[in-house]
Amino acid sequence: MGATRPGRRRRAADARDRQGRPAPAEGARVKVWSIPMRTRFRGIDVREGVLLAGPGGWGEWSPFLEYDAREVEPWLRCAEEAAAGDWPDPVREWVPVNVTVPAVGAERAHEIVTRGGCRTAKVKVAERGQTLGDDLARVEAVRDALGPDGPVRVDANGGWEVDEAVGAIRSLERSAGGLEYVEQPCATVEELAAVRRAVDVPIAADESIRRAADPYRVRDLEAADVAVLKVQPLGGVRACLRIAEDIGLPVVVSSALETSVGIAAGLALAAALPELPHACGLATVQLLADDVVTEPLLPVDGALPAVVPTVDPAALSRLAADPARVAHWEARIAEVRALREDQA
Repeated sequence: MGATRPGRRRRAADARDRQGRPAPAEGARVKVWSIPMRTRFRGIDVREGVLLAGPGGWGEWSPFLEYDAREVEPWLRCAEEAAAGDWPDPVREWVPVNVTVPAVGAERAHEIVTRGGCRTAKVKVAERGQTLGDDLARVEAVRDALGPDGPVRVDANGGWEVDEAVGAIRSLERSAGGLEYVEQPCATVEELAAVRRAVDVPIAADESIRRAADPYRVRDLEAADVAVLKVQPLGGVRACLRIAEDIGLPVVVSSALETSVGIAAGLALAAALPELPHACGLATVQLLADDVVTEPLLPVDGALPAVVPTVDPAALSRLAADPARVAHWEARIAEVRALREDQA
């Protein structure tokens, strides 16, 4: 898939023996980082999180700040799984990925796609405070930058009501010259099912899986054509593999806006899936102004290598959060572990 890949492919093969990786130095068990965003995304300008060290290397724990202890506990399980080196063997070395376009103006959207190095684009729509006209202009700019053949998908993050979604999807489909799918057009599974019955564009479920008490309701109610899985919210790579097997839908692995350490977990899932019919939403390191590794996971010819990146001590020092934020994250970890003890 490109002349630049053979050297990196060797690193992908070397990275399979995760248990053999040198463990981080003692005294480096928890590192709290803070990284500015290139563009405001999901309402935030700075992304924060934790790297946890273990016998298998580093794991990332970066739940969003508004989530409570119960919701972020699976995120911690994902980090612990990674730090233990407990990932399944891959069946592919490279994972196709999409460029992610935030709810920016048309000119900026065009620039992001042009520089994104991907053949597929995911476009955020239904942003609070914006109009359908803003979405249409953004999608048209993305189509222009991508060319006539690249798949375009849109993500509403549950921002529409059913009737609103149906009308918006039809308009966006015309502007894009076809949509690969629409991700989470409405908030509830029942609403997704209603939209799916009313439009021809495939529907993907994200929040209706990762934030649901029962992730299989999208299957049972025939509410989606695609399952979007994110390894942190769903408890790790192996937990996601079980969901993928049981849910019976094509899977797109997506990020929770992680550093390359967290993205590596998503790549481990995507690389282990028996089938991967769609590009994955794992190229989001492009949205960060910096990274905690020596070689950030950035697309090459529209794909990412399924490797374990090397954490950079200089980057950890440069990006270290201030003491108040460190205390905040340490308290969150303690809260989650206390919750586990209560549930035991």
